[in-house]
Amino acid sequence: MAGPRDLLGRGGRDPDVTWPNGARLAVSVVVNFEEGAEEQVGDGDARSERLGEVISVVEPGVRDIGQEQVFAYGMRAGLWRMLDALDRHAIRATFLMCGRAVERAPDQAREAVARGHEAAVHGWRWRPHADYRDRAEEARDLDRCIAVTEAACGARPLGFFCRGSESAWTRALLAERGFLYTSNAFDDDLPYADPAHPGLLVLPYALDSNDMKFFHPNGFVRAGEMVDYVADALAVLLAEAERGKPRLLNIGYHLRIAGRPGRFPAFEGVLARLAGLGDRVWVARRDEIARAWIAAQGLS
Repeated sequence: MAGPRDLLGRGGRDPDVTWPNGARLAVSVVVNFEEGAEEQVGDGDARSERLGEVISVVEPGVRDIGQEQVFAYGMRAGLWRMLDALDRHAIRATFLMCGRAVERAPDQAREAVARGHEAAVHGWRWRPHADYRDRAEEARDLDRCIAVTEAACGARPLGFFCRGSESAWTRALLAERGFLYTSNAFDDDLPYADPAHPGLLVLPYALDSNDMKFFHPNGFVRAGEMVDYVADALAVLLAEAERGKPRLLNIGYHLRIAGRPGRFPAFEGVLARLAGLGDRVWVARRDEIARAWIAAQGLS
């Protein structure tokens, strides 16, 4: 039997909302901080993550040192390149942090928050929460992630997004722990309330304006392709904003992907374009966007 699905949403009726700086278009820049939390045989997992610069040819069950190094590049080199670019363009981002990545690289996590960026939960491991078969196991991993992130960064994370999909219990677990928002939603251009979980805002994310497309055969090849793609999205949403429609654009990056020199212009080029738009857009952290929407809609 098919589960419930909401294909109606707002039914084409947009609320009259402006963001705090007066713009109608908010933009969220997201950086995924997950290197060291992926599956690796060298870490005791049954298999290693296959998705990287190339599809791994190492047999399942055999340590893939090359794949470990592809991920390590993000923490060792990509992070610093991207943090410096965010500083240059005075843009604050949300870092989606896997708990085990924070546990292994607490100084890097702490530095991101010290520079003004938000730390949000990306799961204990870089895995779909839909894989959890036990509510208690998911709760334990979620609590571990909260604890290690708070210890490293000095602030309790209030946002959530996991790889793939949530489980049947995820939103209830988040609501019980006082989370502000979940971002496992790809179905709208605006935040919305989930009636089943009052107090937890659904803040949609996007996989199209995302540098993971560099790792997919139907995606970007050259850095400029992502910049152009984001520019097209900005043009469409800005035109709708000028007609009075509030909008949200999500742009996602990964340390090991856009942190590489050949793809870094896909990051810095977008940041420069956003900075150049001035008050026509509101570029903000996801917790700031969530709070602004809650206040504007009277959901608190």
